[in-house]
This record gives sequence, C-alpha cells and structure tokens, in this order.
Amino acid sequence: MPVAHTPAQLDAALREAVLVHPGDGMAGAVAQVYKSGHSWRGASGDVVSGKRVVPGAHFRIGSIAKPMEAVILLQLSAEGRANLDETVQHYLPGLLPDTFDAITVRQLLNHTSGLPQEFDGAPAPSQDEVVEGRFGFYTFDQIIQQTLRPEGRNRPGPRFAPGTKQEYNSLGYRIAGELIEKLTGHSFQHEVTTRILVPLKMKETSAPIRTARIPGPYVPGYVPTGKGEQVDVNEQGGLPSSMISTTADLDRFITALLGGRLLRPAQTAELFAVPRDANGKPLPYADGSHCNTGPEKGTACFSTALMSVPLPDGSVMWGKTGNDLGYRSAAFATPDLNRHIVYGYGTATPDSGSATGIATRLMAAISDN
Repeated sequence: MPVAHTPAQLDAALREAVLVHPGDGMAGAVAQVYKSGHSWRGASGDVVSGKRVVPGAHFRIGSIAKPMEAVILLQLSAEGRANLDETVQHYLPGLLPDTFDAITVRQLLNHTSGLPQEFDGAPAPSQDEVVEGRFGFYTFDQIIQQTLRPEGRNRPGPRFAPGTKQEYNSLGYRIAGELIEKLTGHSFQHEVTTRILVPLKMKETSAPIRTARIPGPYVPGYVPTGKGEQVDVNEQGGLPSSMISTTADLDRFITALLGGRLLRPAQTAELFAVPRDANGKPLPYADGSHCNTGPEKGTACFSTALMSVPLPDGSVMWGKTGNDLGYRSAAFATPDLNRHIVYGYGTATPDSGSATGIATRLMAAISDN
C-alpha cells in the first residue's frame, strides 16, 4: 500500500484498508483513525446480508476489556488497596491448587503467571456446539474452577515457573476480575462503569449482565453452523467482563489511558514496562502466538496492561486486540498520541481468528515510511 502523505491520500488509503478483502474472513467493519491532526471514520458493508454498516455501529470488544481490568487494579494500587507484588494466594486463599507456586497480581496482568489456558484439556466443541452454546454465561469463578478443578479430566498444572516467561493468558484476567470484586465489594460492571466509562463519558459502552443483544446500530458478526448456515451471533452471553462499545468510545479510552487521565504517573509508567529478567532483558515469549514481529521478536511485548506493536516505519503503538465469538477488534495509539487506530469487525468464517488483513492495511496507511 502506498504511503499516504496528504489528508486526501490518507483518507483514500483508509477507505481501501477497511473494505472487505478476499481472505479477511470479515463480514463488515468499522474503523476510526487519527494521524497528525487528521481524523477519519469509515465502515464497510455487511457482505453476508448486503446491509449497510455505519461508522458509529456497536460491536463486542473481547479482550480490549483486559486493559480496563488492569486500570482498575492499578487505581486500587495507587489507593493503597492492592499491592501488585502481593500474591494471589494472599488475596484469594484457596483459589489456586497447591500445585501452583506463588503468583503475584502483577504476573496475572503481564501474562507471566504460568497458569494454564482457559478450559485446558477440555475437548474442542463442534461448530454447532459453539453456535448453540453462545447464550451461556460464566462467572469469573466458574471459569477458574472449571479450568483448575475440572470434572472428568486431569487437572492442568503450571506451564512454567511464574515470572520466567511470558505467554498470553486469559485465565489470569478471570482471576484479576475476581480479585477486583473481592477488594471492592462491587461487581466488575460497577467498577468499570464508575471508574472508566462515566469519567470518560463513554456513553456507548456497556458491560451487560448475562445474555444481551448488541444495541443498534451494530456490526453483525457471523459464525457458520456445521452445515454452513451463517448465524448472526450478536446476542450472546459471555462473562462479567464481556463488553460492547464503538470506535469513538474506544478511541476515547486508549487516548485517555496513554495520556495519563486514568492513572497517576507511577501507574501510567506500568503501561510501557514489559517484564524483564535479572539482567534487564525482556523475558522470552513462550510460543509464537504473540510478540512475533519487530526487532525484539520472540521476547515479551505485553506490559502490565497493554501490548506493543511496531509500525512499518519503526515506531511503536501500544494497545490491545479483542476477540469475541463473531467479533474481532483493536485499539492502539502511539505514546505521543500522534497516531491512533481503532477498529471492530464481524466475522464471516470460523477461522478468522486473526485481524492480520485489516490491521496490516490500517497500520501501513498511517506509517511514515
């Protein structure tokens, strides 16, 4: 993709970037981009139904909720109500089986806990089971217990010693969610609403309790059945940290976070601090699922809240991707806030687990190369 030097060229490149391309696995997409004082919002239509998708449409944000969980715990740390270097076993005694060494709150947040993955060892569901089970809702504790103390199969053990490697781990954030609720005495929904959504005026963002439809207008997300029938899965259950938002609201969140509006300076610094060994080198990344681009490929790229992604011109953006059933999303910005990208799209194929196509095109468009 050619470099966009003028606002008109940038807009043209972004319009092309958000369109559905062969192999994307997208049904339709929305995006919001800012570069050097110039803003752009756009959308591509739903190729499954043929209906129009508007730029302000809602979508499920998946793991973009994880930085919000981290922000809450970082705020509690600043308030003296949580210590990131204290152990899970201290705060939540009995939650982890005795087979696990001491794991700190910080290690939950920066993915160095060595915990197993969610539902480790459970048989993979069929496509029809995925579609039919979309209305199920799990509490944080149900996910934790069904992973660490499953019935009918062996209990999973640690993947590595805490603090020695990095490996993306959602189970750690389910434990973090449970910790938030214990420390505050409130639900995650209450805490994220009062600490983040209301202060930032994110009026189009919500953490619905149990099964909910996405409010309109929304981006349709499809999951095919075993017979190939495309099912719009916008209505689904999830877990307490399942959230719905828009590109405008997520842009407001990521820029406020990197701009220091949500955290004190000491906690804001945590956003850019990847875990390191005793010699000051970034920890190795355990597999090739993340942290696989840029000059430090193969080493930690997650901080205590975010992940870093290099742009083609060598600069770095910080943010988070998200993955919900039928939906993929991302919100990233450079630390100087000169460039930010937010997108969300609905899937059209069961294997559209990565957003490589649209992400690569958007990042190429705003690169200074």
